[in-house]
Amino acid sequence: MKKLLAVLAATTCITSAHAQELKEFNIGILGGENAQDRMTSNECYRAAIEKELGVPVKVFTPADYDGVIQGLLGGTLDMAWLGASAYAKIYLTDPKAVDVELTKLNLNDSTGYYSIAFARKDSGITSIEDAKGKKFAFGEPNSTSGYLVPAAEMIATYGPLDKFFSEVKFSGGHEQTIVGVANGDFDAGVSWADGVGNWEDGYASGAFRKAADAGLVDMNNLVEIWRSKMIPEGPMVVRAALPADVKDKVTKLTADLWETDAKCAYGVAAGEAKDFVPATHDMYLGIVEARKLSGK
Repeated sequence: MKKLLAVLAATTCITSAHAQELKEFNIGILGGENAQDRMTSNECYRAAIEKELGVPVKVFTPADYDGVIQGLLGGTLDMAWLGASAYAKIYLTDPKAVDVELTKLNLNDSTGYYSIAFARKDSGITSIEDAKGKKFAFGEPNSTSGYLVPAAEMIATYGPLDKFFSEVKFSGGHEQTIVGVANGDFDAGVSWADGVGNWEDGYASGAFRKAADAGLVDMNNLVEIWRSKMIPEGPMVVRAALPADVKDKVTKLTADLWETDAKCAYGVAAGEAKDFVPATHDMYLGIVEARKLSGK
């Protein structure tokens, strides 16, 4: 019996060591801006994780949110920063697929942000009521601030949106919505920001700040017309099946990023923030329930 136990123990150790072997690490970046900008903003982050893990690290920028969602569910992606709604979809599909690790702490110590509706300043639209009968853009169906939350809040107040607006469109992402409204392709739309600081800067962090930093829009030509209730900042998640030491290394590196490389952290956070802090599934219970109710 002792000999059999020894053989079984040795076999278990070999199997465990084989399972723990990591050959590469893949990061998914949600849509919201063009693929090249996403790659550029996260290159320093990719390189830091590669150095820490000692294996090749690749960044993937699918055209839509669902590409990242399915990558995490299917095991082809190992980590991602998600929106709360994207995380809710993963959890509702497979509650054991990913572990929630971190979220963003804003300059005002909040871990929340807003869906913000906006229009061109010269359009004469200064409120959602002014946008009635106009062409309105959401980002994409798996976006929290680009669809789930604003749609739910607006429907509760104004009724079916296809009856309130003349036309409701999905632009494909936050950057597309911002540029589309600025160019007059849509009369109004929604995107996201932390709501900290000044509108003309695109606030401290978020899609408006990224677009302003990139020179895609002049925020002085746009006007905020509505904002949602506060939404929980999305989580950084890692694939649950990863070795524990890999998850710990990536999480610690990210948690320390504002201290070790603030310029890199700025790109990851889509602007100014205070830190990346621990997060839990319970922070997203409301979004999970909203996602259930939406039926999507």
